[in-house]
Amino acid sequence: MTELRIEQIEQADSDAVLKNWQYVHNTIIPTAVLSLDEVRERAGRNRLTVAYLDEVPIGCSTVRPPAGGASVATVIARILSAHRGRGFGGQLYERALADARALGAEVIETCVLESNPEGLRFALGRGFVETERYVLPGDSVPFIDLRLV
Repeated sequence: MTELRIEQIEQADSDAVLKNWQYVHNTIIPTAVLSLDEVRERAGRNRLTVAYLDEVPIGCSTVRPPAGGASVATVIARILSAHRGRGFGGQLYERALADARALGAEVIETCVLESNPEGLRFALGRGFVETERYVLPGDSVPFIDLRLV
Protein backbone atom coordinates (compact mmCIF):
# COMPACT_ATOMS: atom_id res chain seq x y z
CA MET A 1 0.00 0.00 0.00
CA THR A 2 1.35 3.44 -0.94
CA GLU A 3 1.68 5.86 1.95
CA LEU A 4 -0.14 9.13 1.48
CA ARG A 5 2.12 12.13 1.85
CA ILE A 6 1.44 15.72 2.74
CA GLU A 7 2.09 17.60 -0.48
CA GLN A 8 3.30 20.82 1.10
CA ILE A 9 4.07 22.25 4.53
CA GLU A 10 4.21 26.02 4.43
CA GLN A 11 5.50 28.47 7.05
CA ALA A 12 2.65 30.77 8.16
CA ASP A 13 4.21 34.11 7.29
CA SER A 14 1.62 35.67 4.97
CA ASP A 15 -1.99 36.59 5.66
CA ALA A 16 -3.25 33.87 3.33
CA VAL A 17 -1.33 31.15 5.17
CA LEU A 18 -2.12 32.65 8.57
CA LYS A 19 -5.83 32.49 7.68
CA ASN A 20 -5.43 28.81 6.75
CA TRP A 21 -3.68 28.15 10.07
CA GLN A 22 -6.49 30.02 11.86
CA TYR A 23 -9.14 27.95 10.07
CA VAL A 24 -7.58 24.62 11.07
CA HIS A 25 -6.89 25.74 14.65
CA ASN A 26 -10.38 27.14 15.20
CA THR A 27 -12.03 24.06 13.68
CA ILE A 28 -10.14 21.69 15.97
CA ILE A 29 -10.18 23.93 19.06
CA PRO A 30 -13.61 25.59 18.99
CA THR A 31 -13.38 26.46 22.69
CA ALA A 32 -10.39 28.76 22.11
CA VAL A 33 -11.16 30.48 18.79
CA LEU A 34 -8.45 32.91 17.71
CA SER A 35 -8.85 36.10 15.70
CA LEU A 36 -6.49 36.80 12.82
CA ASP A 37 -4.72 39.42 14.97
CA GLU A 38 -4.18 36.82 17.69
CA VAL A 39 -2.79 34.40 15.11
CA ARG A 40 -0.42 37.10 13.83
CA GLU A 41 0.77 37.69 17.39
CA ARG A 42 1.39 33.95 17.88
CA ALA A 43 3.30 33.80 14.60
CA GLY A 44 5.63 36.46 16.00
CA ARG A 45 6.74 34.23 18.88
CA ASN A 46 6.05 30.69 17.60
CA ARG A 47 6.74 28.72 14.45
CA LEU A 48 3.38 28.12 12.73
CA THR A 49 2.98 25.90 9.66
CA VAL A 50 0.12 24.67 7.49
CA ALA A 51 -0.05 21.27 5.77
CA TYR A 52 -1.73 20.96 2.37
CA LEU A 53 -3.14 18.18 0.22
CA ASP A 54 -4.33 19.15 -3.27
CA GLU A 55 -3.72 22.80 -2.29
CA VAL A 56 -6.32 22.46 0.50
CA PRO A 57 -5.25 22.97 4.13
CA ILE A 58 -5.58 19.71 6.07
CA GLY A 59 -3.60 20.51 9.20
CA CYS A 60 -1.44 22.96 11.05
CA SER A 61 1.33 22.89 13.61
CA THR A 62 2.68 25.10 16.34
CA VAL A 63 6.19 25.00 17.74
CA ARG A 64 6.68 27.13 20.85
CA PRO A 65 10.46 27.40 21.00
CA PRO A 66 12.50 27.14 24.18
CA ALA A 67 12.55 30.44 26.08
CA GLY A 68 14.19 31.98 29.08
CA GLY A 69 17.16 29.64 29.12
CA ALA A 70 14.96 26.54 29.33
CA SER A 71 15.31 23.67 26.88
CA VAL A 72 11.55 22.93 26.74
CA ALA A 73 9.55 23.38 23.54
CA THR A 74 5.89 22.73 22.87
CA VAL A 75 5.02 20.86 19.67
CA ILE A 76 1.39 20.68 18.56
CA ALA A 77 0.25 18.99 15.34
CA ARG A 78 -3.40 19.27 14.29
CA ILE A 79 -5.10 17.42 11.43
CA LEU A 80 -8.70 18.08 10.40
CA SER A 81 -10.92 15.10 11.25
CA ALA A 82 -11.67 14.23 7.59
CA HIS A 83 -7.94 13.61 7.02
CA ARG A 84 -7.05 11.70 10.18
CA GLY A 85 -5.90 8.10 10.24
CA ARG A 86 -3.82 8.34 7.05
CA GLY A 87 -0.41 9.24 8.47
CA PHE A 88 -0.62 13.00 7.93
CA GLY A 89 -0.47 13.76 11.66
CA GLY A 90 2.72 11.75 12.03
CA GLN A 91 4.34 13.56 9.11
CA LEU A 92 3.37 16.98 10.45
CA TYR A 93 4.45 16.04 13.99
CA GLU A 94 7.86 14.74 12.83
CA ARG A 95 8.50 17.97 10.94
CA ALA A 96 7.48 20.11 13.93
CA LEU A 97 9.56 17.94 16.30
CA ALA A 98 12.62 18.38 14.06
CA ASP A 99 12.02 22.16 14.06
CA ALA A 100 11.83 22.16 17.89
CA ARG A 101 15.05 20.14 18.18
CA ALA A 102 16.79 22.52 15.74
CA LEU A 103 15.76 25.40 18.02
CA GLY A 104 17.54 23.74 20.95
CA ALA A 105 14.72 21.80 22.60
CA GLU A 106 15.76 18.88 24.76
CA VAL A 107 12.33 18.41 26.38
CA ILE A 108 9.15 18.26 24.28
CA GLU A 109 5.66 19.00 25.52
CA THR A 110 2.29 19.13 23.81
CA CYS A 111 -1.26 20.17 24.61
CA VAL A 112 -4.54 18.52 23.57
CA LEU A 113 -8.14 19.57 24.11
CA GLU A 114 -9.96 16.86 26.10
CA SER A 115 -12.78 16.77 23.54
CA ASN A 116 -10.24 15.58 20.91
CA PRO A 117 -9.79 11.88 21.83
CA GLU A 118 -7.98 11.16 18.54
CA GLY A 119 -5.41 13.83 19.36
CA LEU A 120 -4.92 12.41 22.84
CA ARG A 121 -4.46 8.87 21.47
CA PHE A 122 -1.99 10.26 18.93
CA ALA A 123 0.11 11.92 21.66
CA LEU A 124 -0.01 8.94 24.03
CA GLY A 125 0.93 6.64 21.14
CA ARG A 126 4.08 8.66 20.52
CA GLY A 127 5.29 8.42 24.11
CA PHE A 128 3.75 11.49 25.72
CA VAL A 129 2.43 11.23 29.28
CA GLU A 130 -0.14 13.49 30.90
CA THR A 131 1.24 16.10 33.29
CA GLU A 132 -1.71 18.41 33.92
CA ARG A 133 -5.37 19.14 33.12
CA TYR A 134 -6.81 22.63 33.38
CA VAL A 135 -9.78 24.68 32.24
CA LEU A 136 -9.25 28.20 30.92
CA PRO A 137 -11.41 30.94 32.46
CA GLY A 138 -14.86 30.91 30.86
CA ASP A 139 -14.34 27.46 29.28
CA SER A 140 -15.74 24.11 30.29
CA VAL A 141 -13.55 21.67 28.32
CA PRO A 142 -10.15 20.94 29.88
CA PHE A 143 -6.83 21.14 28.09
CA ILE A 144 -4.40 18.30 28.73
CA ASP A 145 -0.68 19.04 28.92
CA LEU A 146 1.65 16.15 28.12
CA ARG A 147 5.42 15.59 28.11
CA LEU A 148 7.42 13.28 25.86
CA VAL A 149 9.26 10.64 27.89
